[in-house]
Amino acid sequence: MKQWWRGCVIYQIYPRSFQDSSDNGIGDLNGITERLHYISRLGVDCIWLSPIFMSPMQDMGYDVCDYTNIDPIFGTLDDFDRLVERSHSLGLKVIIDQVLSHSSDQHPFFQESRQDKDNSKSDWYVWSDPKEDGSPPNNWLSIFGGPAWEWEPLRRQYYLHNFLASQPDFNFHNSEVQDWLLTTVQFWLDRKVDGFRLDTVNYYFHNQKLLDNPPKVSKNIHPPINLYYMQDHRHSINQPENIEFIERFRALLDEYKDRTSVGEISNFELMALYTEGKKKLHMAYSFELLGPVYTANHFRQSIEDFLNITPKGWACWSFSNHDVIRHVSRWIEDINFSDNLAKQAAAILLSLEGSICLYQGEELGQLETDLEYGELQDPPGVRFWPENKGRDGCRTPMIWNRNLPNGGFSEKEPWLPVKKSQLSHDVKTQDGSPSSVLSFYRSMMEFRKDRKELQLGSTLFHDVLEPLLAFSRKYEETTLLCLFNLSLKKFSIKLKDIRTIPHSPSLSAKVTKNKLSIGHYGFIFLQVTGEKPLVLDKSPT
Repeated sequence: MKQWWRGCVIYQIYPRSFQDSSDNGIGDLNGITERLHYISRLGVDCIWLSPIFMSPMQDMGYDVCDYTNIDPIFGTLDDFDRLVERSHSLGLKVIIDQVLSHSSDQHPFFQESRQDKDNSKSDWYVWSDPKEDGSPPNNWLSIFGGPAWEWEPLRRQYYLHNFLASQPDFNFHNSEVQDWLLTTVQFWLDRKVDGFRLDTVNYYFHNQKLLDNPPKVSKNIHPPINLYYMQDHRHSINQPENIEFIERFRALLDEYKDRTSVGEISNFELMALYTEGKKKLHMAYSFELLGPVYTANHFRQSIEDFLNITPKGWACWSFSNHDVIRHVSRWIEDINFSDNLAKQAAAILLSLEGSICLYQGEELGQLETDLEYGELQDPPGVRFWPENKGRDGCRTPMIWNRNLPNGGFSEKEPWLPVKKSQLSHDVKTQDGSPSSVLSFYRSMMEFRKDRKELQLGSTLFHDVLEPLLAFSRKYEETTLLCLFNLSLKKFSIKLKDIRTIPHSPSLSAKVTKNKLSIGHYGFIFLQVTGEKPLVLDKSPT
């Protein structure tokens, strides 16, 4: 029996920015429920909800103060149950963001822990005495800037926070902490969620000796904007004890039918460690394709590296999410071809071996929103402006109808502004246009569902020169050739042992006999009829 998550497509929803149903400028659960039919029509298998738990929202919900309740700005538990029920009726699975590494400093357990060293929660967070000179216990840095330690006057100790000072880290070395966190996971399993996206899954444990992190070897003569990236975080994250907890987490999920997990992990070695076998995570969420590089060599090297390093693991690939600049904005050379690039990127992503994650708005070809300093909500953006504008530019509201106030997202002023540039990529306009980015996503999704090669097939890359990308996906006795031109140039290519596939997705590509003409950001899918497809020649036209 096929495990539903293998080869599935997940649609990430950022609830604050999807649909406001209560006219307060903030998206909510009922708004998502109203739009589930749209998501179902897109053809995805699953939705992922970014955090919706009770929170003071210092980090937009990634600072949780109640793990078993919905924040009022998003709705109620009843609203959540209706969303899950409606999703399931449409054939959509539901996974939620589970933030286990840290809590909000407003969580009752931290409020108790900070009082003194003798209370019932005194060891639930990571505490340490200062050095003799009053400085923090070691050199660990926060990913959001500055030391990873904050002084607590009540307790006369420092506490660890890998992110904001308002996000103290749990002490996973305390088994009571683990036990309790798993009860919060079980709470949502009992409410019929289909799985979890585990935020910062490699941050759970820390080195108990609090050893200094060594410097990262770098050839840059200038410090980066964020000094966090000057350290090799050998002792503050990625500890071997993480695996033991992940196995406990997986054992809990296995008590329920057809549940899954996907971990947020940065590199392939960790992806292998965290996903191989049947006792760990089902999938790992990679950062490798979330950067600025858009070249055939980068895609090939990244995918081949993963397959070589993690032959028994499973990847979840994405080009965009709520933490990075939208991929069309990252990769586009000529804005006039942004829709072409959006279509090609979708064709590449939905052709990769593994599971796929789409981020809301990318199916419209949505671009990054350029915000002013006074419009920012994201703490890292405020701190590192203007060199790094933070994550708000990819979190602006979904555009449903350019002719409605705020693009149909809300009647009231949204929590982040809707700009004129966003309005040019709306659902209503694209919904009725066969040539739109949205229509292409739907057709590409349908093509992926119809082709076992794309869902479950093995991958073989072919030796073609930049800027062409060519690989085959093989499942049982059928092989599909996927060919892309990642440039604004045009090429003529001689092929062997292929035939065209009627009504398959393509762009700026035409086969005449054994000759393929492929234009800017062009792509095509071809059926392999011989032992293997051979690219014999490539020349610019």
